[in-house]
Amino acid sequence: MKLDRRLLGLLGPERWLVVLIGSVSLAAAVLIVLQARMLSRILSAVFLNGGDLNEVLPWLGGLLVIGSLRSGAVGGIEVISGWLAIRIKDNLRRKFLNLLLDSSPSLVQQENSGEISNTFINGVEALDAYYSQYLPQLVVAAITPLTILLAVFPLDWLSGLVFLLTAPLIPFFMVLIGKGSENVTRRQWQALSRMSAFFLDTLQGLRELKQWNRSRGHAERISRVSEDYRKKTMEVLRVTFLSALVLELVATISTAVVAVQIGLRLLYGLMPFEQAFVVLLLAPEFYQPLRLLGQRFHAGMSGVSAANRIFGWIDSVPHLDKISTKTAPLFQSGGVIRFENVHFRFPERETAALRDLNFEIRYGESVALVGSSGSGKTTLASLMIGFIQPQQGHIWVNQHSLAEIDPRSWRRQIAWVGQRPYVIHGTLRDNLLLVAPQADELELKRAIQQARLDEVVGRLPDGLDTRIGEQGAKLSSGEIQRLALARAFLKNTPIVILDEPTAHLDASLEQVLEESILRLCTGRTVLMIAHRLPTVMRADRILVLQDGQVIEEGNHLQLIDQNGFYARLVQGYGGRL
Repeated sequence: MKLDRRLLGLLGPERWLVVLIGSVSLAAAVLIVLQARMLSRILSAVFLNGGDLNEVLPWLGGLLVIGSLRSGAVGGIEVISGWLAIRIKDNLRRKFLNLLLDSSPSLVQQENSGEISNTFINGVEALDAYYSQYLPQLVVAAITPLTILLAVFPLDWLSGLVFLLTAPLIPFFMVLIGKGSENVTRRQWQALSRMSAFFLDTLQGLRELKQWNRSRGHAERISRVSEDYRKKTMEVLRVTFLSALVLELVATISTAVVAVQIGLRLLYGLMPFEQAFVVLLLAPEFYQPLRLLGQRFHAGMSGVSAANRIFGWIDSVPHLDKISTKTAPLFQSGGVIRFENVHFRFPERETAALRDLNFEIRYGESVALVGSSGSGKTTLASLMIGFIQPQQGHIWVNQHSLAEIDPRSWRRQIAWVGQRPYVIHGTLRDNLLLVAPQADELELKRAIQQARLDEVVGRLPDGLDTRIGEQGAKLSSGEIQRLALARAFLKNTPIVILDEPTAHLDASLEQVLEESILRLCTGRTVLMIAHRLPTVMRADRILVLQDGQVIEEGNHLQLIDQNGFYARLVQGYGGRL
């Protein structure tokens, strides 16, 4: 038997469906016994006692009713089992998606997106067989044989004893086979995840593969990965067929033992026909649920293998019940964001990304972060957004700790404009409304004009309703940056975080976007990760980071006068700090 406690825990509010399955199974088991007794009585009356049709006609009507009810009960179990699987899969997908949306982007980026997609779709779908087949059959296999056993013992204790001794053989062999099947099924799931991840990576990098003339060579690697999955699947099927053969053999032999000992006693007149026939009819019904359980055991194993990956990912991100529901205070005039002795280290690194960080950002102030690659600029921005939490120290929003604030309500007050904005596969309108679904046409038009995106919209064949392809395939880098700026204007938040949005653009286009960026920053609190000297010089205050610490702080002229690290950066300026 394979009962995973965490999979059982997912039943939660759906436990009543399992109880309903058990109740219907008990009713079906009682009907099986009544059907056998009724059929045995009819045959005995007709063939042994010489009864006519009129005499057995009421019993035939009762047999028809019992058969109909039994068929309805079996169909009912299947329908209820389907409901159970659908509801649990839906709940799990919602939980998985909520955790994915609430987790830190840096955590998600550490995972392979193809494997996450495979887990979310195929992994959850693999649980269907566990909840719609294996678990309900486990309930049936626990109730039906026990009900039949209780009915057989009063009729014939010897046959009941044979049932009692042979029944455990099927679960016993099932467990023995399951120990090897578990490893094989886990390897098959891992092979499927690798294949899914590899294929998605290939699609995403197809342009580079063609540029380097490596698409054919990569196709051979895809073929090898697919072949590995085929072999793992054949291993699972081999174990499945062999186990089915063993379990069928055990069930058949057990039924034969019952039939032989009853036949011998009938031959010597030691047992009445009606009683013996009831037991013979019940014998295959007794073993049938156990045989089906053996067949569906492998479906349960596939579900457990998928669940291990699902729960492994869920365990790696914060649970929703650990996230505060306290609404973030409105950041307005007089507000301040304060970093107090903040320390952060990524789990896979020995050295801290940020150490003893102490500074504050006042409402309406523009602060630039300057430092070499790896100095902690992006980590600091992630802390401010609430993507990650410091291991030591506090981040305060006015008098409220950021750790005690609902991060979703806090992020509603922040607009992010990065170097590589994400573009969904949809229309330009879809991409804009991504940040403000309730925005009307007037607000859209204003944001488009402020970001200088109106020129782009005018060139597109269907305007805002033009499909721009995955990752903005129909837009240039500059047009994608204008889209990102338009999103920021449309969201209209008091705080803006800029991660050098003009870093990969030519000088002429950079000048156009700089005007929009200046307009966006006016009257707002701005944190900018900056590499270009003109951008840095516009900031009210500059924080110079080195090895995760603020080593210098002040405006451009003050830092030049200090003749320190920043001054040396400016002296060696070649376009980037």
